[in-house]
Amino acid sequence: MDRDMPLRELREYEGKSPLPDDFDAYWERALAELDAQPLDYELVPAEMTSPAAECFHLYFTGVGGARVHAKYVRPKRPAGAEPVEAGPGVVMFHGYSCDSGDWGEKILYAASGVSVLALDCRGQGGPSEDNLRTKGPTLRGHIIRGLEDDSPDSLYYRNVFLDTVQTARILMSMPEVDETRVAAYGYSQGGALTAACAALEPRIALAIPVYPFLSDYRRAWEMEVVSSAYEELSYYFRWFDPQHKREEETFRRLGYIDIQNLAPRIRGRVIWVTGLTDTVCPPSTQFAAYNKITADKEMILLHEHGHEWLPGVGDRALTEICGL
Repeated sequence: MDRDMPLRELREYEGKSPLPDDFDAYWERALAELDAQPLDYELVPAEMTSPAAECFHLYFTGVGGARVHAKYVRPKRPAGAEPVEAGPGVVMFHGYSCDSGDWGEKILYAASGVSVLALDCRGQGGPSEDNLRTKGPTLRGHIIRGLEDDSPDSLYYRNVFLDTVQTARILMSMPEVDETRVAAYGYSQGGALTAACAALEPRIALAIPVYPFLSDYRRAWEMEVVSSAYEELSYYFRWFDPQHKREEETFRRLGYIDIQNLAPRIRGRVIWVTGLTDTVCPPSTQFAAYNKITADKEMILLHEHGHEWLPGVGDRALTEICGL
């Protein structure tokens, strides 16, 4: 992979991927479909127990009729106790191909007074159902899922981005949650979903995307990130457009699910975390989105770190979210 830009250039970089002409109309139409979806959900007590928290499996019906799963953890209230004042909440999103993770981190948040709803992305590591029917490849990844269909409404991440909004709305509807004090938080794919959620649900008060994925696809492809999270772009061109006759059309369609194009919609405060040696989600692809955010924002830079555990980030997130 080519070396990324110097920091001074990153701070000015605006991205290379195109913005579709009907981008706003596309997402307004998608949100209208979500608005017509009932905000119903089912809570099933989990096998996990804790003296500090109540743990549930939460199921809802997402757009297109898919059954979507999330883990819900809320502070435990002693039996017979009066209802407590509504407190902060956080929606959590996981990395590519993984799942919503163990209960432990969520119980820590609940023990600190924060209700947590952690989404499982459709068709990835958790039990959420992926019922999307599309043309084209399924061997490699979700970025390219739906590229061969006639309508960009078939893109996989359109539905997942809408799931993040539905997840946030469900959490905001909980009686123990103050809807004005809800954060979004995640790493890699989860960082991208954090940004998308904050862009499409403007009531998100705080977004903490950590080295987010799904940004500036053309830049990622030009950097030949064939061993990174973006490798499926090369796979797609290799097998479906080896002469790149549809290159412009492909990147324009990917623009609908590019977080750099959603970034200007974010209204809540943003704490963005980037490792400058990241070769999985290159810093330039991240800055392409960060530089378009007009809301109150802060960039935490770890100069010698890449796509890995980042010291102090988890503690900062817990502190900020508890302080909402």
